[in-house]
Amino acid sequence: MGGSVRLGDPVIADRLFGRLPRPWRRVLDWVLTIAVAVALVLVFEAEVAKPYRVPSSSMEPTLHCAKPASGCRARYSDRVIALRIVYRFRDPHRGEIAVFHAPAAAADCGESGSLIFIKRVIGLPGETVSERNGFVFVNGKRLAEPYVPASERDPHTDRWPKLEPGQYLMMGDNRVASCDSRDWGPVARSSFIGPASITYWPPNRITIR
Repeated sequence: MGGSVRLGDPVIADRLFGRLPRPWRRVLDWVLTIAVAVALVLVFEAEVAKPYRVPSSSMEPTLHCAKPASGCRARYSDRVIALRIVYRFRDPHRGEIAVFHAPAAAADCGESGSLIFIKRVIGLPGETVSERNGFVFVNGKRLAEPYVPASERDPHTDRWPKLEPGQYLMMGDNRVASCDSRDWGPVARSSFIGPASITYWPPNRITIR
């Protein structure tokens, strides 16, 4: 007769640990069950999706960080899920909010004490990105950015070298407070973790992008 096997089933435990006293068999059965569950969670985080906390105000007002940190607007930091599996099948898209490993030069930012950043994809491989009085241009054409409020733009004007194959230019939505590719350069394709596709905390901020 067909059927599923459950590690917590006493019959299975008896087969595996039959020579041990019954209390020890139950303990070992639970330990094995918990170990398998933890292993599954770790594999899921490593291969499919992983949660992250928004550490700074660089993505305000799109993603909130918690007061009283500088520039933060919310009581609780937003927590997002980066879907690792997505970038195994496609490249990052412009306008996408992504989690990635920032270059070593980003350590000078002091944004979060970590080199795992959350920013928006602005420039793609082969493109030339510039900024004029706070407005972004890609290959000379102004980029529509409805996610950047006028109050968050800075008066910055600059032009960056043409992006090489496999390079991306990242910016925070809060341009006046974001330490990003304008400061430490492009991000390599291999450094991307996944798009921040889901905000799952706090409950009133739940969003699927």
